[in-house]
Order: sequence, then C-alpha cells, then structure tokens
Amino acid sequence: MSAVSGAMTRRAVMLSAAFLLVAFHLGLIFSGLVPNLVARPLHVALILPWIFLFTDQRAARWVSAFGVVLAIAGMAAAIWIALNADRLTDQYGFVETGFQYAVGGVLLLAVLEAARRAIGWPLPIVAGLALLYAAFGQHVPGEFGHAPLPPASLMGTLTLAEGGIFGQLTGVSVGVVAIFVIFGAVLNAGEAGQGFMNLAAAAAGQLRGGAGKVSVIASALFGSISGSASANVASTGAVTIPAMIRMGYPRRIAGAVEAVASSGGQIMPPLMGAGAFVMVELTGTPYTQIIMAALLPALLYFAVVWFGIDAYARRLDLGGLPPDQQPARREVLITSAFFMVPFAVLLGAMFWAGYTPQYSAGLAIIAGAVLLLTGADMRIDLRRAAGRAEVALIGAARQVSLIAAIILCASIIVGVLAITGLGVKITSLILSASNGGLWPSLMLIALACLVLGMEVPTTAAYVICVSVAGPALTTLGLEPLQAHLFVFWFALLSTITPPVCGAVFIAAGMAEENWLRVAMTAMALGVGLYLIPLGMIARPDLIRLAEAPGAALLSAGLVGGGCIAISYAIIGVQKLMVRMMCLAIGMALIFVPLG
Repeated sequence: MSAVSGAMTRRAVMLSAAFLLVAFHLGLIFSGLVPNLVARPLHVALILPWIFLFTDQRAARWVSAFGVVLAIAGMAAAIWIALNADRLTDQYGFVETGFQYAVGGVLLLAVLEAARRAIGWPLPIVAGLALLYAAFGQHVPGEFGHAPLPPASLMGTLTLAEGGIFGQLTGVSVGVVAIFVIFGAVLNAGEAGQGFMNLAAAAAGQLRGGAGKVSVIASALFGSISGSASANVASTGAVTIPAMIRMGYPRRIAGAVEAVASSGGQIMPPLMGAGAFVMVELTGTPYTQIIMAALLPALLYFAVVWFGIDAYARRLDLGGLPPDQQPARREVLITSAFFMVPFAVLLGAMFWAGYTPQYSAGLAIIAGAVLLLTGADMRIDLRRAAGRAEVALIGAARQVSLIAAIILCASIIVGVLAITGLGVKITSLILSASNGGLWPSLMLIALACLVLGMEVPTTAAYVICVSVAGPALTTLGLEPLQAHLFVFWFALLSTITPPVCGAVFIAAGMAEENWLRVAMTAMALGVGLYLIPLGMIARPDLIRLAEAPGAALLSAGLVGGGCIAISYAIIGVQKLMVRMMCLAIGMALIFVPLG
C-alpha cells in the first residue's frame, strides 16, 4: 500500500511540476514582457527537476542523492538570481561577494551535470574544456592564448549576467523553443499522430513501393512538430517498418527508409529541431523568413528520398499497400483535422494576422488542447481528455527540459568563445587553411560539423560550429542565412553517417538488421542530405522563395533534378556507363552556372 501511495504522490508531484513549467512558458507569451534575468533563471529552475529528480529511479543511491542535492542547489541559485535581477544588472557582469561566486559555481556544475545526464559526456566535456581555456588560456603560447581574465568578470559574465548561461541561446529556449515543444506535445497526445499516418497512407499507400512512401510522408509531417530524428523513428517507425517488411522490403532498406525519412524532420519547418529559433537570434532574420528559406530545400530532400524509394521498388518489384491496410476516407478526413486545425491556426496567425511565432503557437496550443476533448469517434470524453492532458504536460516538460539542458551547456561554450575571442581566431585559422577559398572552407566546415555532430545533438553541433565558422563563411561572401543553413544541414549528417548514426541505430534495431548495412543503404537513399546544402551555395536563389519565387523554383528544379539523377545512378542503374552519365548530369545540374 505504501508503494502505491508513493507512486501516486510522485505522479502528483510530476504533474504539478509539469503544469507549472507549461503555465510559466505560456504565461510569458500572453502576459507581456518579463526581464531576461528573471525569465531565464526561472526557466532553469523549472527544468532542473526533470533532469535530476523525475528520471530513472534505478540509478545508484549516491547518484540519486547527488542529483537531489544538485537540483535543489541549482534551483535555489537560479531563483536567487531572478529575485535579485535588478541588483545584478547594476553589477555589469562582475561578482562582488563570495556568496555570488558560490551561486555561479553551483549553476555551472548544475548545467554541466544536467547536460551529461541528458545526452552523455561529449558536450559537457567540450564545455568544461572551454571553461578551462577561459580560466587559464593566458598561459597558452602563440596566437591562441588570450589576455588574463579577472575571475570576478569571468564568473559574473557566465553566470550572473546575460553573457553565458543566461545568454542569447537560453533566451531562445525560454521564449520560442519551449512554446513550440509544448505545441508538439499537445498534438502528439491526441489524434494528430494517427492523422499523420492515415493521411500518408491515403496519399501514397496505393503507389509502387507504397509502404516506403507512406514512411516519407508520415515522417515529414510528424517531424515538422517533433524536430527529433530519434523520436521520429521511434514513433512512425513502429508502424512503417513492419509494414514495409510485410510488403517485401528487405530489412536493410526498410530500416534505411525510416532512418532517412525521419532525419528530414529536423530540416522540415516549422520546428526544425529548434534550429530555426536559434537562427532567428543568431542572424536577426525573422522567423517567417527562415521557414520560407528552409522550405524548398526540405521538400527537395523528401522528394529525393521518394525517388530513391521508387528506384528500389522498381528493382524489387514492390507493390502498394493492400486495400485492407489503407484507411477509409472518412477516417482520414476526421483524424487529419486533429493536426490540420492547429496548423491552420498557427500559420494563419503568423502569416495573415501578423502575430509573432510565439503568440501564434500559443493560440495553436489552445486549439490543440480543445481537440483533446474528442477523438476519431467524435465523442467528448472527459476522462480520456484528462489522460491526454497528463501525457501532453509531462511529455512537454521532459522535452523542454532536455532541449534546455543542451542549449544551456552550449551557451557556456558560446560565452567563452565571445569572452576570449577564440571564435575570431578559429575563423582566421579556417580562412588561412583554405587559402581564402570558399569551397575548401566549406569542405573543412562540413567535416567539422560531421565530426562534432557524431558526439552532440544537431542543434548543439550547429550552434558551436556556426559560432566559429559562420564569420568565416560570411567573410568569404555568403549571406548569413545561407551560411547558417549550410552549417545546420551538415550538423545533421551524423544521424545517418557512420560510425555514430543515431537514427540508423534505432531503425536497425526495429528492423532486426545489421546497423552497418542499414547505414550504407541510408547514405545512398539520403544522398540529398549531402548535396542539397552544397546546392544552396552553388544556387543561392534556392533559399529565396519569399523574395524571388520564380528564381527559387528554377533553382529547386535544377538542384532537385541533379540530386535525383545522382540518386538514380547510385540506386537505380547497374550499367557503369549509364551510371557515370547520370552522375555527370546530376553534378552539372547542381553546380554549373546558368549564365
């Protein structure tokens, strides 16, 4: 009886904490301006319990005890900063007392440990090395050393002001990422996920290789709100991978299709795995302009995957889904409404009413929450709605906290780059190593993105790489948004590229196939992920849909045609001469100037 009582108490505490976190972020949207040094520390205080306390209870007792102590200390430190925001603002980033040093030290330790528990060691190690460089970099010989930094200034800037933990990136997490994650959680708690699958099956199920094409559409739709390749594989893959295997797909291809299709969720507007919101802050470009710029490349990516699946289907003589596995038209219409209505509210509020993305997402959350009251059976069921609301609240709190832990840790690195001037020095190194050439610089940066992306999540890899490489690319003549999109896409390569390819590992497990075979097939299917970012550079009109739609569509046709030709050469033909001809045509379409 005591165990049951304890479980119920824990559930009640978790639900209360989740409600508080969601209410706080919604309140920020609808209540008006709140000072940064109040909102951001409270954001930290609200996410720490979800990293340290509401986790796997099977951890070692001392690990759990340490987590409890660190969570409480970190929350207290963050709340103290929020309560003393006015006073700290007047200190201009300098620590004045021993107590303030302790507050800063606790926050740094809490952020590093939160990131470690959320995503493992690599990112906290990089952040720790950055802190050591900031503290002792004056002893580094040569141009990579820096002037001594007063400890009071270093600690104050990183922890008590808006230059480190509470800097620009954390502002993105508080003001934009959290609200869109809540939106996605509300949709996923209801019938929207089934709506995605039904619409995909109705649109593509009857086509050649239909099960694989259903995966592409479902992953594009689901990924647009999940923003996570792994979450996408785990959700849509549970349906699509068994369906593909039943329809005759080899297991390696079934796993690869899902891994590649799901990876596209992080480049598909509107969420883009939080990348779009970080770009807003780092480039100063309006959110609506970013999602318009990202739209055509994302659609091209899924089109290339689609044609790759079709090539496999021709080779293997794969048919469509049988009629008994295709949803009825009435079911498609009803379930599709559960994501179409909130999306219509979101897009209408942004593009026609002119509201901010955050406010528009808040309105869409309200629309999605109302739809939780009913389901495909069109009955209003309050008990079912209460269960869905609980799933939405806890799912939102967990995902907001996970992303926040990543962003907070990355903020330390970005803060150190700014304080020490290391970012400028690395930019100079890139320019020197590439001898001032754009394409050699792009190749160096792409390799750095791939390597870093193997160890840390896409958004963190993008933030770190663009902090040091973005200035080099703009110096070489790229527009800021062009440079940021290039880096973001290449930070995503590690989802399907060995040796560390998270989406492939999950899909291979679900398909019960060797992960390396799945990875090699995924790289062939996902060739657009390697080529389209280069196409953005060779044909910059590709990302100018809002300003020059005709030129953008022409560039999309050339880049898309080139990628499809190369995909066909890799997958669809056996004769060497035909393959070489397709490769040559594809490269020409992507890279040869029109004039």
